[in-house]
Amino acid sequence: MRLFLIITVMFFNSVTKETFSQVRADDHAPISIMGDHYHEAGEFMISYRYMPMTMKESQLGTSKISSDLIASTIPNRFSSMEGQPPTLRIVPTEMTMNMHMLGAMFAPTDWLTLMVMINKLENEMSHLTYKGMMGTTVRGSFTTQTSGIGDTKLSSLIRVRETQSDRLHITAGISLPTGELDQTATILNPMGMNPTIRAPYGMQLGSGTTDVIGGLTYSRFYDSWSWGGQWLSTIRTDTNDEGYTLGDEHRINGWYSRSFASNFSWSTRLEYFDRAKIQGMDSNIMGPVQTADPDNYGAKIISIGLGLNFAMENGHRIGLEYLVPIHQDLEGPQLKLENQMTLGYQFSF
Repeated sequence: MRLFLIITVMFFNSVTKETFSQVRADDHAPISIMGDHYHEAGEFMISYRYMPMTMKESQLGTSKISSDLIASTIPNRFSSMEGQPPTLRIVPTEMTMNMHMLGAMFAPTDWLTLMVMINKLENEMSHLTYKGMMGTTVRGSFTTQTSGIGDTKLSSLIRVRETQSDRLHITAGISLPTGELDQTATILNPMGMNPTIRAPYGMQLGSGTTDVIGGLTYSRFYDSWSWGGQWLSTIRTDTNDEGYTLGDEHRINGWYSRSFASNFSWSTRLEYFDRAKIQGMDSNIMGPVQTADPDNYGAKIISIGLGLNFAMENGHRIGLEYLVPIHQDLEGPQLKLENQMTLGYQFSF
C-alpha cells in the first residue's frame, strides 16, 4: 500500500509545476479550513487561530424545545438509580467554547508537508436547576468551567497535483489523546446541594483515543477569484480508559473567494458537519442532565460562513471568518449551535 501511494504521488507530481507570480489573498482557503494548502521544499509556516463558539437553547431533532418541557417530559437515563428523578431536572441554557490553536508546517520535500496543531480549550456552560423530583419550579442557576490542553494533531499533506490553475492534495494523520478526560465541576442539584462531580462529555478536553485523520482538498484559481472543496474526517479507533468512544466526525466544505483590492479578498463557505453519538459510557458521568447521556451527542449541521483575507508579500497573512448554521438536526435534546468565529494569523518563511 505504501509503495502504491509513493508511485501515485510521483506520477501526479510529474505534472509541470508553475507557481503564481504574485501574492494572492485567496491563495489559501478561508481561515477556518485546516490543512488547506501545502508548501515548497524547505518552507516553514507558523499560525495562530482564535476560535470562539456559542451554543444556546435546546433543540430536539430539528425543533426547539423549552427548558420547562425538558424538565417535565424528557426521561432521565439514570432514573432507576436510587435518588434519581424520573425526568431531567438540570437543563443547560448556554455554552461557550474558546479555542486557541497553534500550528506549524514544514515541507521536507516539494510533495510532502508536515503539520502539527496543538490547542487550548476554555469551556463554560450555564444551567437551570429545577426543584425536587417533578414540576417546573426553578431552584436556581449555576455555571461550570473547564480548561486545558486539547488533543494534538499530526498530519501529512501529500501533493497529488499542481498546475498554474489548480491544486490537489491528500491529508493523512493522527490525533493524539493529550486532552484530559477527568475534568470536574461543582453543580447545584435539585435538592439544593452543591456536589463536585465529573463534568459531562462535552466539557471534557479530548477523546482519550488515538484517532485517524483523513481528507482530500482541491483548489481552482482564476484571474481574480477561486473556489475549492475539502473532505476531512476523524475516525475513532478504540475505546478510551473511561469506557467510551466519541463519535466519528466528517466535514465537507466548499468555498468561493474573490479579490476586491490589492492583497484583499472576501470568501463565502458552505459546510456540512456530521458527528455520530458517543458509544459506551463513563461510569463517573451521570445525573438528571441531558449532557450526561451519551446518546445526546449526534448531530448533522449545515452552516454558511463569510470571511475576509489579507496577504502581504513578506509572508504574513490575516484571516477572519464568521459562521452561522442554517440547518441543524440534533440527536437530543442538545444545545444548538448559535455561531462560530475564527480569527487567524499565518506567517510563511
